[in-house]
Amino acid sequence: MNILAHALLAGDDAALRLGGVMGDFVRGTPDLSLPARVRDGIYLHRAIDVFTDSHDEVRAARERLPAPFRRYAGILLDMWFDHCLARDFTKWSGRPLDEFSTALRVEMHAATPILPDSLKRFLGYMDANDLPAGYIEPEAIGKALRGISQRLSRANPVAEAMPLLLAEDTMLRGTFERFFPQLRDFAREWVTTRGELL
Repeated sequence: MNILAHALLAGDDAALRLGGVMGDFVRGTPDLSLPARVRDGIYLHRAIDVFTDSHDEVRAARERLPAPFRRYAGILLDMWFDHCLARDFTKWSGRPLDEFSTALRVEMHAATPILPDSLKRFLGYMDANDLPAGYIEPEAIGKALRGISQRLSRANPVAEAMPLLLAEDTMLRGTFERFFPQLRDFAREWVTTRGELL
């Protein structure tokens, strides 16, 4: 899952949401100087990723992608699932997409002192492209994939994936519709259980 999903699945806790967004930008053990609930959000992000990657629906979608795209299926599905979520956001959230997206960026700017440098740079990209709300547009997904492709260390087809994703949209949307409710339940249980341990 990508930023929109991680932010939404963190629920109403702003610190947990911030950690959820930070998850892709923190390696190893989170810095102990971070607030405990932000660290929990990073761990929630990782738990969501493990659940997603091991889910039968996601595995089946990954297998449907042809070589050479299958090797990068995790990236492609994460981005496309955020697109699916953005398209039907009101189904999954009580807030409008634009409002949620703007509020998330405001929270991130307020937390700038504790953001990793790489996330600070990405926040500038988010501002410039109205993300994560912008993921409702396929063009924003294509732009993001081109950027990811350039950052990967080896030659890859990620930048050329949009025609495939558009062609497989019906299948991928069905996968998302079946899988996301289970992921949401998993995240809610994780948050509740973690809260009881504090």
